[in-house]
Amino acid sequence: MSSNSPKFHSVMLVDDNEIDNLINQKMIESSNITEHIYTHTGAKSAVEFLKNIEKVEEFASQILPEVIFLDIDMPLMDGFQFLEEFEKLTAKTKERCKIVMLTSSINPQDVNKSKDYSSVKDYINKPLSHQNLENLKI
Repeated sequence: MSSNSPKFHSVMLVDDNEIDNLINQKMIESSNITEHIYTHTGAKSAVEFLKNIEKVEEFASQILPEVIFLDIDMPLMDGFQFLEEFEKLTAKTKERCKIVMLTSSINPQDVNKSKDYSSVKDYINKPLSHQNLENLKI
């Protein structure tokens, strides 16, 4: 896969666990699916980041991540609260950013709840693997 140009311009990791972020970031880098990786250890800062990019309309499409890997279980604002905030963003942002739940939760309720959000395209258990990345359904 490394000979091809990356599938995405940028992706974002949102996870309060810095070790998970690091492992997942290395996996994304070695899969060569993207040119840029944004990492956030909190859902709140990730939402603020997206809102700020929206304000710079002429660059938004170049900066907004095409894929957001979102953890569910985080303090302050969890993955589902992030999704509630994400729903309030512009149609353009929601169209551009596809969300993949990336979680250690195997709770069927979480899987079902994530299906309530049209922006969630896939549900993957941590950690990311080359196989998950190649088989992304987005």
